[in-house]
Amino acid sequence: MTEPMTDLHIVADIGGTNTRVALCQGARVLTDTIRRYRNAEHPGIAPILRDFLAHTPGNPRAICIDLAGPVHDGIGTLTNLDWIVDARALAAEFGADVVELLNDMQAQGHAVPYFKADALTPILPGQEASPGAARLVVNVGTGLNIAPVYSVGAKTVVPAAEAGHISLQAKDDEELRLLTWIAAKHPSPGVEDILSGRGLERLHAFVCDDEGTGTPLDAAGIMAAFLEGDAQCARAARLFVRFLGRYTGDLSLITLPFGGIYLVGGVARHLGPHLLRLGFAESLADKGRFAPYVTQFPVHLVTDDYAALAGCAGHLSEVFAPE
Repeated sequence: MTEPMTDLHIVADIGGTNTRVALCQGARVLTDTIRRYRNAEHPGIAPILRDFLAHTPGNPRAICIDLAGPVHDGIGTLTNLDWIVDARALAAEFGADVVELLNDMQAQGHAVPYFKADALTPILPGQEASPGAARLVVNVGTGLNIAPVYSVGAKTVVPAAEAGHISLQAKDDEELRLLTWIAAKHPSPGVEDILSGRGLERLHAFVCDDEGTGTPLDAAGIMAAFLEGDAQCARAARLFVRFLGRYTGDLSLITLPFGGIYLVGGVARHLGPHLLRLGFAESLADKGRFAPYVTQFPVHLVTDDYAALAGCAGHLSEVFAPE
């Protein structure tokens, strides 16, 4: 009979295209154990875990999986993949005492208390982060969402949210034209319709239409042309960052993240080095008499590619921590 792993657990990050699986020890992901699997080559997560365990001696005591989709009552449903992840079924198959499922944004939130300094790039200093204070994760990638992060004693609590779908609003004539243009194609436009990879493409297409010239580009083409000084791509990027700063500022007033704001996701990482010159600080602080209030919150760009796995590991370490 295969012995259980007494101090090692399994963590898995299911993305839209690939799944990464690793061992963790306490809150530390053992990065040399990470294996990557193409989702299209597998019918679900169980065969991936079987293959991973075929290369790893022992049975896991615990498994934590994050996935891009809703999780309810131990069942996870992938938004862009026809997989159902059932915690009870996985526990029975693999003999694990604990199987935890997290939404991918919750995993990012659970990673925050365990970030090392080299995983963060400061964007705005704010005031010194208060220990135990609320924190806010803002994900800008394929989609848009947030994760508020709270400390309750020694435990990290990360409520689920769908904050990418709040209504898109306009503050001036240019933004009103943008809102009208998007609403003609996407009824009831939400903020995610412009703050995402596809959203950047929509902003550039709007700029081309608004100026009556130019050819819409994909996100990679927009970034490449922006770095070469293309004026239309620069306008699209400024619009993107203006709305990102406003969105982040609005949600910081709701969550009061005196522990810091953390920007994650592929689009955030690509635009990160340019946020300040594109007006992020001004847009974040565009809150009238509350401008001094929102500028108290430090803002960081997260550059750790394994943040979701780290969040799963951190969550398991707290599950097994003594009360």
